[in-house]
Amino acid sequence: MAAAAVMAMLGGLIAGSFVTVVAHRVPRGESVVGPRSRCPGCGVQIAAYDNVPVFSWALLRGHARCCGASISARYPLTEMTLGALYLVTVLVLWDDPAQLALGLVFVTMLLAVTLTDLERRIIPNKVLAVAAAIGIAIVVVTDPASLPERAIAAAAAGGLFFLAALAYPRGMGLGDVKLAATMGLFLGRDVAPAILVALLAGSAVGLAMIARQGSAARKQAIPFGPFLAFGGMVGLLLGSELIDLYLGTFS
Repeated sequence: MAAAAVMAMLGGLIAGSFVTVVAHRVPRGESVVGPRSRCPGCGVQIAAYDNVPVFSWALLRGHARCCGASISARYPLTEMTLGALYLVTVLVLWDDPAQLALGLVFVTMLLAVTLTDLERRIIPNKVLAVAAAIGIAIVVVTDPASLPERAIAAAAAGGLFFLAALAYPRGMGLGDVKLAATMGLFLGRDVAPAILVALLAGSAVGLAMIARQGSAARKQAIPFGPFLAFGGMVGLLLGSELIDLYLGTFS
């Protein structure tokens, strides 16, 4: 298990580096395959030894070797975040290889859309479509009997958010609708606690803003994708336990 945990952490760091590329390029309509990363200051291609996740940024003290331009701390933070998410996912889902594979794809997607939604208020269709295609392929191979449940969960979650978007278009976008549906595909029935956690978290932040800023806070739009991503992580790691707790308490 210790070796698997180390591999998960390293894999998450590497995947996190790719996620930063996806989050930057996909909303801008650029290819994630090439060209290689370039310095944000002078445009010089970054050498491979200066592109090692976390370590290169730390060794260079957050500045480009070529021109000294500042490199945002979000790059190592993203890499470390996905490394930690991979580690937790492996530790929790180790006994179920199929769920583990789905979980790793799922958390990668959640982090990518969180970054794009925070930076540009966009949840890219391409990211959701690629993740959904990979998820469906994994389910078809490992657990095809769960496809109807996952389809129902996707329709229910997406439908709920679609109604919310119709009722309050300024507060809920179609990107949120599609993300909720994709979460249903990955989580199945566990999407229910995921959605509940997302709504509670979003409401808590909204109430805190109103308490601090008053009525002016109502005019400030905040992206809901990160709250859905947080709820998705809870659904992935604790969804079944939360549902069982609810049924055991109220049934």
